[in-house]
Amino acid sequence: MSGRGPALWAAVATFCASCALVPLVDPAGWMVQAALLVALVAAAGAGVRRLPWPRPLVIVVQAVVALLAVTALYAGGQALLGVLPGPDAAAELVRLGQSGVTDVSRYASPAPLTPGIRLLLVGGVTLVGLIVDALAVTYRSAAPAGLPLLALYSVAAGLAPGGTGWLWFLIAAAGYLLLLLAEGRDRLSRWGRVFGRAAGRGSRRLPGSGKAADAPAPAPAPVRYGRRIGVLALGVAVAVPAALPSLGTGLLGTGGRDAGSGGTISAVNPLVSLQNSLNQPEDKEVLNYRTTASDTRDLYLRIVALDQFDGTAWKPSERTVTDVPEQLPRPVGLSPDVATTRINTSISTAEWYGQNWLPMPFPASRVGIAGRWRFEEQGRTLVGDRGQNTRGLQYQVESLRVRPTARQLAEAPPPPAALRREYTEVPAELPPVVAATARQVTRGAATPYAKAVKLQDWFATDGGFRYDTEVQAGSGVQAIVRFLQQKEGFCVHFSFSMAAMARTLGIPARVAVGFTPGTKQPDGTTSVGLRDAHAWPELYFQGVGWTRFEPTPSRGNVPEYALPDTSQDTSPGSPAQEPTLPTTPSDGPSPDSACGPGRQPDATGCTAAAPTAPDPGSSGGGPSVLATVGLTLGGLLLFAVAALPALWRSRVRTRRLSADGPAGTLSAWQELLDTAWDLGIAPDEALTPRRTADRLVDAAALPPQAAEAAHRVAGAVEESLYAARPRPAPRAAEDVRLVCAALRAQASRVARWRAALLPRSADRPAREYAARWTAFRRRQASGRAAVAVRRVAEVLQTGGRRG
Repeated sequence: MSGRGPALWAAVATFCASCALVPLVDPAGWMVQAALLVALVAAAGAGVRRLPWPRPLVIVVQAVVALLAVTALYAGGQALLGVLPGPDAAAELVRLGQSGVTDVSRYASPAPLTPGIRLLLVGGVTLVGLIVDALAVTYRSAAPAGLPLLALYSVAAGLAPGGTGWLWFLIAAAGYLLLLLAEGRDRLSRWGRVFGRAAGRGSRRLPGSGKAADAPAPAPAPVRYGRRIGVLALGVAVAVPAALPSLGTGLLGTGGRDAGSGGTISAVNPLVSLQNSLNQPEDKEVLNYRTTASDTRDLYLRIVALDQFDGTAWKPSERTVTDVPEQLPRPVGLSPDVATTRINTSISTAEWYGQNWLPMPFPASRVGIAGRWRFEEQGRTLVGDRGQNTRGLQYQVESLRVRPTARQLAEAPPPPAALRREYTEVPAELPPVVAATARQVTRGAATPYAKAVKLQDWFATDGGFRYDTEVQAGSGVQAIVRFLQQKEGFCVHFSFSMAAMARTLGIPARVAVGFTPGTKQPDGTTSVGLRDAHAWPELYFQGVGWTRFEPTPSRGNVPEYALPDTSQDTSPGSPAQEPTLPTTPSDGPSPDSACGPGRQPDATGCTAAAPTAPDPGSSGGGPSVLATVGLTLGGLLLFAVAALPALWRSRVRTRRLSADGPAGTLSAWQELLDTAWDLGIAPDEALTPRRTADRLVDAAALPPQAAEAAHRVAGAVEESLYAARPRPAPRAAEDVRLVCAALRAQASRVARWRAALLPRSADRPAREYAARWTAFRRRQASGRAAVAVRRVAEVLQTGGRRG
């Protein structure tokens, strides 16, 4: 496929496949830029393919055009002349690309259209368009072009929550089918349609008869290729969405698997989803509640406990679930000697917030809720069954506020052996530096409780750590090492690292995920938003049970039992840590340097600062003024390049029709032939001038006056070529103008526009150069062959004389 039509359908197929990315980002204005760049790449390929250039060179030209366009759009202010990618422009593109990767991991779907995400989307679609055009048009094989289209669709299917809808699949499939039909039409236009098949190839003859019986014939090559592509496409469609991470829909998304009666619940990894929630541009309300607790600083709303650390991530173990009992079992390890207070909380969730785990104060003792919910005893969590989720729920929870003293925690007896064995397990590949750091930080602590407090204080105040939700989340055992070295991260890093280090010290530990208490409202309710999403470690002490600690600086609050106590074993001179929040909430946030740049304190700690309005002089989400100027100059440059063939033809026409003498006659005749070629009548070098004139008259149905002029010019050309003394032909140029005008009048409007803008004869110099180069190579090869023959002959003669 080499025509403009197939190139157009290749661009259309790319655009159709890219439509599957629309649900991932809001707004979808990036589609306009992507469509323009894909069309620009297709147009560049269509123009270059008119020249006898090697196929790889065509792809290189398209890649250069795409790079110039992307540079003008996204790094025009740093580019040379607004379009040429210098070092500064390359650095800006790299920075935007890295920012886009970070934004993809930060935001839930649909993500905001940040400059980085815009660059990734437009650049990715343009790259796919270039590959599709190269396969389907430059190399004339449309079937393999389905693979990059499938990859583009699979990325969208893998990132979209719940996969892409059927409409986007139909659009992408329709684009690919149109591309295949365009290829088929192009092949038939060049080779003709096959209406039947020969009996010898597609059928077999019955023995003893002359009739042919139907028999399976070998599949044509395009069919075989189609089958192979289909099998490979099916494999990619299955593998790619399974390998890609899904954009979250808030905290934990819809992470749990439905649990049947007596079944189990499966693991979820909330790391990316929690980070998405913390970095949402709008702090949407997740739920609100009323409670009988006089002090809500410790009223964390716990969702799930992550108790399995396999070296890749923390996640909940698969546990057996049962019906929700009327009265939940007493918490494991809680002694009657520890003071507790019963609290009643009424909770309402937002209509948009749908996930399988139920947020509750910990430890809950009774839950009043309608719907299909199941109870997991080890983690004391409720999980939805058969599609049950938290959208628009209203429920009541009776819970215990456990208030152990520091002495009770310090004097806690050893935990049961089975519990200790399960909750102190760490992967064998855990780097030794984690355990070594834990021992160094807790040096001098005599009890597990003292070690836990020292770990907490080292992360929260003494270790020089900084809270930042925009760092790369990471996963696996090396993520802890990087966090301990870089000392910056958000609650996931702090809680995961403290729990792992506590396990290396022999303290049973796990990680809880949920929400901090939220913000008190004037009507007496408390509002909990996406930015209240949080993770914290829970350590087990016999007699108290699972106990919350708070290692994350400037987030939540440190419980009273975990505050530094001078009566306990602490290092001399350590400053006492004050509670994070006052007993009485203040009316507004006060400045707190611990929040770090880009963050501001609120009633529960620190959240991301509200986005400020963009500077009118900055680029914001679109191209800057310099980029616009660069893009305009680039467009003018491309327009000038596109106009070169027409300008060249106009100049050649003027020069040819102004020449005198026999050479002028031949030049005028050449102009007549090129004009006919531009209008669709290809030249035939095998015909004489007189036969050529007859062919032009018949093909274009020229009127009598123009036909006579064509024959006069043909006669003058023959006389100039073959007569000993050719007579001058002063009317040759005038006759050629007359015939050319008649040819244009007989041609269609489309043919006239093409002849003016994209004249076919404009590539004559390139063809002549290619012909001369081919002839030169043949002469060189002939010369080398002649030398070789002479040498062989000399060797034979020498051998004969010796014989």
